[in-house]
Amino acid sequence: MFVPSDLDRRQSTPIYRQLYQRVRDAITDGRMQPGDRVPAARALSAELNVARGTVESAYQLLIGEGYLIARGAAGTFVAPQLAPVASCVPRAPAISTAYPAIHDGKPPLPLQMGLPALDAFPRKLWVRLAGRQLRQAGLDGLVYPDSHGYAPLRAAIASYLGIARGISCHPDQIFVCAGYRACLDLICHTLMGQGDACWLEEPGYFLARNALLEAGAQLVPVPVDEHGLDVSQGVARSPHARFALVTPTHQSPLGVSLSLARRLALLAWAERQGSWIIEDDYDSEYRYQGKPLPALKSLDQQGRVLYTGTFSKVLFPGLRLAYLVVPAEQSQAFARQADRLHSHCPQVLQATVAAFLNEGHFARHLKKMRSLYAERRQWLVDALQQQLADRIRIHLQAGGMHLLVELCEGGDIELAVRAEAAGLAVQPLSKWYLEGNHRCGLMLGFTNITSPEQASQLVGRLARVF
Repeated sequence: MFVPSDLDRRQSTPIYRQLYQRVRDAITDGRMQPGDRVPAARALSAELNVARGTVESAYQLLIGEGYLIARGAAGTFVAPQLAPVASCVPRAPAISTAYPAIHDGKPPLPLQMGLPALDAFPRKLWVRLAGRQLRQAGLDGLVYPDSHGYAPLRAAIASYLGIARGISCHPDQIFVCAGYRACLDLICHTLMGQGDACWLEEPGYFLARNALLEAGAQLVPVPVDEHGLDVSQGVARSPHARFALVTPTHQSPLGVSLSLARRLALLAWAERQGSWIIEDDYDSEYRYQGKPLPALKSLDQQGRVLYTGTFSKVLFPGLRLAYLVVPAEQSQAFARQADRLHSHCPQVLQATVAAFLNEGHFARHLKKMRSLYAERRQWLVDALQQQLADRIRIHLQAGGMHLLVELCEGGDIELAVRAEAAGLAVQPLSKWYLEGNHRCGLMLGFTNITSPEQASQLVGRLARVF
């Protein structure tokens, strides 16, 4: 519904004429369509802080000229048969606000990585649980929420982490945040100083890299090999770094796991230097060979690991819900910052996730998804081997939600641009490197492939891009 902007009382033109002109312009330039209802005179006068008679005078002029028709108690409407005409008032040129957003709210393209299987999410169950939370909500759902996060959800997360990830923590050590980026912001505001050195996996998650750069960190790229982050290289490059950001269970994007020897070496370095390790445990639940590996945090005896997890990869990204586990000694400092940042998530969503966890739906959903993803990954592998075996090498890791394929020749960025033009959301591996010396490859999400036929069709489109 169109509502005119504030009127200028400094003009010599009467207010009712200004209002008349603005409504007329909205009709003639198409912002108000034939048959649209205009705001009631009483409501619009309150909105604009003018007398009701002023609005009625403007409406009477428009009715007299045929722009509006009055239908009694039903209201006042734009004349249904009115054809748009050019306005005599020159309009300011439109200013483009287009920005190539990473998340634009549009449906995902095929092969997009980082997304769970949206078709397999139990939406009916979720709606039922959410509806129950809305019906049972009291005054606590109407006030400003706890900056720590919804207490029952934090208790459920603590229980889950103790069983599934080997992490012993109290709910007071857990902070619920509006996504992984909000977790990083909370860490940076609480512990990071301008210019602090931070080890970053090379290659590593580029969105985390951007967040740290914006926080003023000095990034130190540390190579990753088949055993994960090379801790000895990190010590050689920046022995006194204040932070290290790692994805030890399933390295992003290469998919390797940090070996036990390097986990212990990383923890020993952090203890020796008084440094902090940020553990991003983004999709550890999805492992198709053996059981999920324990978290690095489970080995932390000195309280040097800041553990982050997310529900975006296991439920759906629209939740914008992640969590951070901090050492008990740092809980108060983090609580102060969380209260300042106001990175809250809607309590009804937090309560629904808590019910999803506590009633056993989460464990059943993960079990179902592991089996489904293993099948869908194999569909994509088979299609790639049939159609592109001479052009790529597939790096099949024990877990994860995407495939990494290395190119035998050619550049991955140009190929990814052509693939996007063909409607495929593949990621170039070289984009994830901070330094120039990098491997070329493509990352392909498989979680939303629903059949072998679809996998074959998508790889066929990708082959034509080659």
